[in-house]
Amino acid sequence: MNSLRDQVLERGYALMPAWRPERSAGDVAASFGEPLSLGDGDPVHTLTPAAKEASTPNSYSGLYGLQGFPFHTDMAHWRAPPRYLMLRCVVGFREVPTMLIDGAELARSVGLDLLARAIVRPRRPVQGKLPLLRIYQPVEEGAILRWDEVFIQPASKAGEEGSAQFREAMRLRVCQPIALATRGDTLVIDNWRMLHARALVPSGCEGRRLERVYLGRLH
Repeated sequence: MNSLRDQVLERGYALMPAWRPERSAGDVAASFGEPLSLGDGDPVHTLTPAAKEASTPNSYSGLYGLQGFPFHTDMAHWRAPPRYLMLRCVVGFREVPTMLIDGAELARSVGLDLLARAIVRPRRPVQGKLPLLRIYQPVEEGAILRWDEVFIQPASKAGEEGSAQFREAMRLRVCQPIALATRGDTLVIDNWRMLHARALVPSGCEGRRLERVYLGRLH
């Protein structure tokens, strides 16, 4: 059986059903790779559905509430987004899957040259600045694909063209639903490659609870 790292590098994600449910998310993440803390906070973040009125305004929950979230890569407005993210089920429902699209396939279908020239910037300052970024950014370890229709916006003509073509290609792409429904179900995603989204939260599923950890590398 391929290692977790091999699975993620091959297809962009790896799913471990009911993986050691007695262990904490922090311990599991550390066994997979190098957990990252955002600032001084705990690397483990608890994700629960929330209505718009109960959420921070400038957030996905504040904008969409219990509706489905748009496809995105996490921290797309950062110069160096976290490479991997782990989602682990505490309380899950099959009715609320995590949706995945292979962004690398999308990028190739649109054209890597165009997306590498497609300049975007954060909608709001990051540490007081509005850095210019690329939708597709070659780096030493491969390439960073960044996509978020809420928190980044085109900043050039190529950025507008690349964003429009990428959005259209994404609209036509079939997504992969993965339901984290059983305690311990664990999904590791290549955040430089895959787009992900949360499905709509129907009535009775508001108790969904996942734990998220960002990882800088995998063992």
